[in-house]
Order: sequence, then C-alpha cells, then structure tokens
Amino acid sequence: MIQETPEAERFKQQMRDSLRHETLNSRAVTIPRHANVYTCGDQDETVYFIESGQIKLLVVSPEGKECLLAIHGGGDIFGELCLSGLGARHETAVAMKETKLKQIPCEQFFARLNRDALSEGFVRYLAVRVADQQQVIANLVTVDSEQRLGKTLLQLARSIGKKDPHSIRIELKITHEELSEMIGTTRPRVSLFMQRFHNLGLMETNKDRFFIIKEKKLTDYLAQIA
Repeated sequence: MIQETPEAERFKQQMRDSLRHETLNSRAVTIPRHANVYTCGDQDETVYFIESGQIKLLVVSPEGKECLLAIHGGGDIFGELCLSGLGARHETAVAMKETKLKQIPCEQFFARLNRDALSEGFVRYLAVRVADQQQVIANLVTVDSEQRLGKTLLQLARSIGKKDPHSIRIELKITHEELSEMIGTTRPRVSLFMQRFHNLGLMETNKDRFFIIKEKKLTDYLAQIA
C-alpha cells in the first residue's frame, strides 16, 4: 500500500477544483445503485468525475468470477484509462449507491489540465496509482490473506474514509463478498479474519454497518504478523 504524499493530496484537491469548474454548467448524470456506468468492452472515451456516491471498478473472468479493482468516492475521477488510446474498456464500473457523475470527453480533459497547469501533477498522480496497483499485485503473491485484508481495509480507510482523532470511519457498506473479491480469497475466510480484527479491537462496526478502522492498532498488528 502506497502512502500518498502531501503533494499528491494537494494536487488531487487542485484537480477536483479544476474539474468542478470545468463541469459547472454540465448536467450531472445520476446512476442508480448497482447500475453500470460502463461495461468491459465498451467504446467510451470519457473521464468521469464523481460529484457524490461511490463507484467500484471490477473485472469478470470468462467463468463469471469477479475481481474488485478499486472503490472511488466523491471528488475522485475514474475511467482515465481511456486517455491511453487503448480503445475498449478493460473493466466494468458499477455504482455502489446512487451516484451523480459529470462526464468529461478525453480532449476536454487534456485541455483542462493544460489550462490549469496540472499536467505534471496528473502524471505524478497516475504514477502513484500504478505503484499502488503494483503493491496490490505483490501482496497477492507474497503475503497471506489475513494481511491482504488488513492492508485493504487500511487502504480503503485512507482513500475514502473520514478521520477522527483515534480512528477512520468508512461511510460505505462494503460486504464481505466484495472484500473477498478485492483480496482473492473466500467470503468465509474474510468473515473469520473480520471477526478476529473485531475481537482484537482493531476495528468496529457501527449501527449503520460502517467500518471504523483503528489505524495505528491495525498497522501495528499487521507488522507483528508479517
């Protein structure tokens, strides 16, 4: 898991402000819960900006098995692989709850980055995303499923969670099945590890079924079992 630098956080905020300005007069598209924004194989040269809601990106094997790649929330962009010119989408984007999106054609997106001098920052942002994906791949072959689950919870907390002095709250209902798709193991094993994390005081679940991650405790535990 790659820790984002203060510079990366500043760039993300600058990019969000720039895209909000770019799409100020654009009509937001509302995607119902569980509906697809696009599907693997679609020809879609559009970058998407999330005004509110959550989107998950996944790939599906020929046998129908899903692998959850990432979860994005308000202020994030997704679908930026269209900027590569590779053509068809390689993943499917699904709304986890009702989500409002702004659509930005590739050429317009590039023009906006140039206009606001954000091109260099965007390259750095993508490099961090690539490094993060490489770390995920490395974890799949070098650490056990309990550590992968703990690292995934920390990554989700740091990317889409809300901090308080002692914990980070993930205000999104993520199922054990979805977590199993992210770390490449079975749902029963995820449930076993989640119960262990609860028993050890590394996390809690509130009445809304949101995860509350005790960041330091979970980080220390993962270091201990590594």
